[in-house]
Amino acid sequence: MAPTLQQAYRRRWWMACTAVLENLFFSAVLLGWGSLLIILKNEGFYSSMCPAESSTNTTQDEQRRWPGCDQQDEMLNLGFTIGSFVLSATTLPLGILMDRFGPRPVRLVGSACFTASCTLMALASRDVEALSPLIFLALSLNGFGGICLTFTSLTLPNMFGNLRSTLMALMIGSYASSAITFPGIKLIYDAGVAFVVIMFTWSGLACLIFLNCTLNWPIEAFPAPEEVNYTKKIKLSGLALDHKVTGDLFYTHVTTMGQRLSQKAPSLEDGSDAFMSPQDVRGTSENLPERSVPLRKSLCSPTFLWSLLTMGMTQLRIIFYMAAVNKMLEYLVTGGQEHVGFYSSVFGAMQLLCLLTCPLIGYIMDWRIKDCVDAPTQGTVLGDARDGVATKSIRPRYCKIQKLTNAINAFTLTNLLLVGFGITCLINNLHLQFVTFVLHTIVRGFFHSACGSLYAAVFPSNHFGTLTGLQSLISAVFALLQQPLFMAMVGPLKGEPFWVNLGLLLFSLLGFLLPSYLFYYRARLQKEYTANGMGPLKVLSGSEVTA
Repeated sequence: MAPTLQQAYRRRWWMACTAVLENLFFSAVLLGWGSLLIILKNEGFYSSMCPAESSTNTTQDEQRRWPGCDQQDEMLNLGFTIGSFVLSATTLPLGILMDRFGPRPVRLVGSACFTASCTLMALASRDVEALSPLIFLALSLNGFGGICLTFTSLTLPNMFGNLRSTLMALMIGSYASSAITFPGIKLIYDAGVAFVVIMFTWSGLACLIFLNCTLNWPIEAFPAPEEVNYTKKIKLSGLALDHKVTGDLFYTHVTTMGQRLSQKAPSLEDGSDAFMSPQDVRGTSENLPERSVPLRKSLCSPTFLWSLLTMGMTQLRIIFYMAAVNKMLEYLVTGGQEHVGFYSSVFGAMQLLCLLTCPLIGYIMDWRIKDCVDAPTQGTVLGDARDGVATKSIRPRYCKIQKLTNAINAFTLTNLLLVGFGITCLINNLHLQFVTFVLHTIVRGFFHSACGSLYAAVFPSNHFGTLTGLQSLISAVFALLQQPLFMAMVGPLKGEPFWVNLGLLLFSLLGFLLPSYLFYYRARLQKEYTANGMGPLKVLSGSEVTA
C-alpha cells in the first residue's frame, strides 16, 4: 500500500503542503502553554491543592470557577516541563530509528500518540479531582507525537534540490508556529464550546494524519540530492534486476553500470557477466565517499560540540519564557486575569510570525549556493597546470565555504536578536512586551532552522537524524533547568523576574562562540583549499572532524 520513492517524488508538493499544515496544528502545540494553562485552570486541574478559602469566584448561573494558587501553577508547570522535555529529548532515539527504518513508521506512531493525547485530556476533564494526574501522560504523549510529526517532515526537503534549506526552514517555521494552536482553541473555548468536545474533535482530525501517511509516504527514507538524482530518467534495455534496488542503491547501480559499459565491454560470448550482483550494489553503496565518514568523528567535531552549547542555552531561554510568561505578565498587569488572558492570546497569535521569518533563515542559508562549485581536486589542478590553463583569472566560489559563510551570518543574526530579547525582558514596561513577543517568536524559529541547515551543510546526510536527535536531547536537559528557575521566581523572588532574566541574558552571550568558531574554521578551510586544492569530502573527513 505504501508508494515507491519515485511515486512519492511526483507527490512531493502535496506531501510538503500537508506536512506544513500538520506541523502547524499537530506538532509542537504544547509550546502554546500559556493559553492551555488558563484552560486547564478553568477546568479545575489540580485545584484541590489550593486552600478552600480561595474559591470565592463561584456563581449560581455561570460555569463553576475553580480556585487557583501558586502550588497549582507549579504542578501544572511540572507537566509542561515533562512534556517539553519529551518533545525535545526523544529526537535522539527517533533519529536513530528514522535513519534505520525511514520516516513512515515513525510518523504513523506519532499520529497515533497525538490522537491518544487528545483523548486522555478529554477524559481527564470529566473528573479532574480524581483524574488530574492523567494530564502528565497526556502532555507527554502530546510532546512525543508532535516531535514525531516534526522530525519526519524534516526529511521531505531532500526532494527539492537547491530549495532544501528554504523548505526545511518552512517546515521548522510551521513547527514553531504551532504554538498558535492552543490560543486558537482558547478562543473556541471562550466562545462556549466544551473542552471535551474540542479535544475529541481534535483527536478525530489527528486520525487524518495517519491516513495521509499511509497513502503517500514511502517506506524508504528520502536520500539527499547529492546522493540520488530524483529527476534523472534512465532507460536501459536488457537491464534486469533480480532483487529490489531503490533510492541511492538504484542510482549507484545504474552509475556503476554506466562506468562498466563505458570501459572496454566484455564479450558475452566469453561468458563474462556485465551486470552487477546484489552484493556489488550493496558494497558499492557502502563505499560512497560521504558514508565513509564514521559517526564518531561527526560527534566529536568542534562544530557539533559548540552547537550543543549554543542550542542548549537558547532552548533554556526560550522554554523558560514560555513557561513563565503568564506570571511575568501578572507582575506587570494590575487589571486582573482578563488582561493577562488578553496578552497571552496576543503572544500566541504572534507565533504565526514563524511562518514568515523561518524561510528568511533558509534564504540566508541558501544564499549564492547555486553559484558555487565544488572545491577542485588535486587531479584537476595538476591537469589545468599541464594544459596551461590560467586558474587565477576567475576565483571560484566553493560550495562548502559559502555554506559556512551563510551559517555564520545566520547564527550571528539569531544571537543578536536573542540578546535584544533578553534586554527587553529586563524592562518593566507592559507595552514593550509586544516587542518581546515578536523577538521571542523570531528567535524560536531562527535557531532551529539555522541549526538544521548547518547540520545538513556540514555533516553527511546519513548522520543528520542522529546528530539532530542528540542535539535536541542535550537541549532538553538544559531546558529542565527552567522548573527550578520558575520555582525560584514564584517563591523566594515573589514573582519578580528581573534577576532570573538578567542571569539568562548573561548566559545567552555564550551563543556567539559557535559563529566565532565557524569563522575560524572557514578561514582555515580557505587556506587548505588554496594550498592543496582538496575537495570538500576530503576536507570533511580530515580537518573538520579532527579539528
